[in-house]
Amino acid sequence: MNDSTLERGLVFFFRIAMGWTFLYAGLSQLTDPHFTVAGFLAGTKTFHDQLAWFAIPAIAPYTTFLVKWGHTLIGLSLISGCMVRLSSPFGIFLMAIYYCAHMDWPYIEGHVNFIMDYHLVYVAVLIFLMAKHAGHVWGLDGWLEKLPVIARRPLPHSFVE
Repeated sequence: MNDSTLERGLVFFFRIAMGWTFLYAGLSQLTDPHFTVAGFLAGTKTFHDQLAWFAIPAIAPYTTFLVKWGHTLIGLSLISGCMVRLSSPFGIFLMAIYYCAHMDWPYIEGHVNFIMDYHLVYVAVLIFLMAKHAGHVWGLDGWLEKLPVIARRPLPHSFVE
């Protein structure tokens, strides 16, 4: 990576900031015994029929488990810089669902956000981090890429590349 120190610093900052956002959400959900996705999904406006299915009593515990651990693992990946190119698409997927779930077009989650809201900003930051190989900027991906067990195999190599 031949980027300037400023650019590397910004990539590192955005990686840590996004990582903390996901990690804090995940840890707060994991430590709250009453947390469930059912409330969020039951109140969706856009794609209600599709998303409400994940909130039915038989499915909600699995969805809740995936959301809690998904947030936590995406956050840990971003903070450590380990497999950022693997975890970022999952973060993008979650942010896209959150963006669409409470949309009342053209307003997002209320009349304060007209078309644009922070979920789209998070999506853009995650795409930026993937494009800049953010795990190589003071992260574990640069170290992992050099390990012989990773370097010789194309599939794991593509996750840390």
